[in-house]
Amino acid sequence: MKIIHISDLHIGKRVGEFNMLEDQEHILHQILKLTDEVRPVAVIIAGDIYDKSVPAGEAVEILDNFLTELVSRKIQLFIVSGNHDSPERLNFGSRIMQTNGVHIAGTFAGGLKPISIQDELGPVNVYLLPFIKPAMVRQYFTENDIQSYDEAVAAVINSVPVNLDERNILVAHQFITNGSQQPERSESETISIGGLDNIEVSIFAPFDYVALGHLHGPQCIGRETVRYAGSPLKYSFSETRQHKSITVIELFKKGNIDIKTIELMPLHDMREIKGPIEELVNINDPAFEASRDYIRAILTNEGEVYDAIGQLRRCYPNIMRIDFENRRSKQNILSKTAASGDVTSKSPIELFSEFYANQNNMEITNEQHCILNEIIEQVGGVTK
Repeated sequence: MKIIHISDLHIGKRVGEFNMLEDQEHILHQILKLTDEVRPVAVIIAGDIYDKSVPAGEAVEILDNFLTELVSRKIQLFIVSGNHDSPERLNFGSRIMQTNGVHIAGTFAGGLKPISIQDELGPVNVYLLPFIKPAMVRQYFTENDIQSYDEAVAAVINSVPVNLDERNILVAHQFITNGSQQPERSESETISIGGLDNIEVSIFAPFDYVALGHLHGPQCIGRETVRYAGSPLKYSFSETRQHKSITVIELFKKGNIDIKTIELMPLHDMREIKGPIEELVNINDPAFEASRDYIRAILTNEGEVYDAIGQLRRCYPNIMRIDFENRRSKQNILSKTAASGDVTSKSPIELFSEFYANQNNMEITNEQHCILNEIIEQVGGVTK
């Protein structure tokens, strides 16, 4: 039995000033083509379907088209809500859609019930756990003193009579750790400060495969069969080195699972370029080709750069961000605006010279020194 595992679609997301809907339509169409090649029995979407709890109409239409195409292929769908989703909105129509093989767990109702799919080796039981917080669980387990995310998820899992002789899959959207081992995170993810939302991977021991969402980098945690599929697109520059993919799991006999990933190709990649602006915009270079990728430019020029965004946009129309990396950017902020040492013992020309050097990463020239002397004398200042 083959199953495709994806997560963190974030349909409707904007990155800076850029609307990602066209990129998302492209990547979802690519996933549909891969389902035709893989021919899975089911597709798992492990949360953060939308980027906002109240998605725009265009985002809803894109998801509707995607799910309709999957249903037309007679594929079972297993969907849980993520922390970006509105559980109630995601749950709308779920009982009607279940008759067409679309199983949605938007809200947590106090327990987990298996949904079984069959192959020649018997049942595979899929449990859907939407994104939960301790307060959501506490009302159903009043006998437990539930304070942490770890305690909340443990209470839910321990209440489920999992048949360990059969193959079992859990779909969840949480932050999982393995003791002191932390998974790779990205800037675009929401993680609680202080590790309050950490859940220990050992809690998921009864399950043969745990299909996770929440983190954008594809990775396993604790064991190979506890896996984050990752987002299908890059949503921050901390993700530029990640290889976005879908995860394909194939279940054989109990305890025998094959896991592989298939890389996705975005409409526009997201990457970083670095160097002096003169090199980055050198259109006379025969190897240069204007790029429509989403770009973060790191400029290493020491002096001021005139209209950096305008120069770069002519070559990189989808530039998202400009940063500087030079001697000035590495200095303490205070050193940019204040002269060092005892300012009362220094002349105006000494103070200005230090300020000039801090701002421009170069000393004042003899010619500039003479001009400055004349100006200070004209206004009645003291020179040295």
